Amino acid sequence: MKHIVLGALALLALTATAFAKPDFEIKPADRTMGNPKAKVTLIEYGALTCPHCALWNEEVFPLLKKNYIDKGKVFYVFRLYARGEPDGLAEKMARCVPRAKYFTMVDAIFSAQQKWDYEFGVQDGRAQLVKLGEQMGLKTDQINKCMDSPADNDRINASGQEAISRYGLTGTPTFVINGKALESGGIAYEDLAKKLDQAAH
Repeated sequence: MKHIVLGALALLALTATAFAKPDFEIKPADRTMGNPKAKVTLIEYGALTCPHCALWNEEVFPLLKKNYIDKGKVFYVFRLYARGEPDGLAEKMARCVPRAKYFTMVDAIFSAQQKWDYEFGVQDGRAQLVKLGEQMGLKTDQINKCMDSPADNDRINASGQEAISRYGLTGTPTFVINGKALESGGIAYEDLAKKLDQAAH
C-alpha cells in the first residue's frame, strides 16, 4: 500500500507539473527580441515618456542584450504601458517601421525623449515626433497615418489593463520574469542578472 500511495503522489506531482502554466503569454502583436525557446522570458512594461525607462534603456539594456539576449539565454518582450496620449503616438510611430526595425525606432524615441516629451516642456510633441520619424527614414504622410489610426488603441489599452490586473503594475518600468513581476521601477544590471540566472535554474 505504501508503494501505491507514493506512486499516486508521484503521478499527482507529474500531473500538476504537466498542467502548470507560467503566468504569461506571448501574443502575436508583441515586439520581441532573442530566442523564443530560451528558459527565461523577460517582459518589460515601459512608457516611452518615462525618464526612468529611457535611462534604463540607455544604461542597462545594452548589457542585457549582449550578455543574455544575444546569447540565447533570455527572450525579451517590450510592451507599452501608456501614461498618456504621447506614449500612444510614439508607439504607433515605432510600429510604422518593419517589425525588425522596431527596437531601433524605440531606441531613437527614448534617446530623443527630451525633445518631444511634454514633461520636458515641449509644446508640440507630436510635431517633434514627426521630425524624428522623418530622420529615421519615414515619410510624413506615413507617420501621420500611423498616428491617426485607431487600430492600435484597443491593443495599447488592453496591454495596460492586463499589466495592472495580472501583475499589479504601479509604475514604469516594470519587469516580469517568467510570469513573476518584480517591484515597479528601474533595476540595476547586477541585480537583474542575478534574478535572470536564478530563473534559468
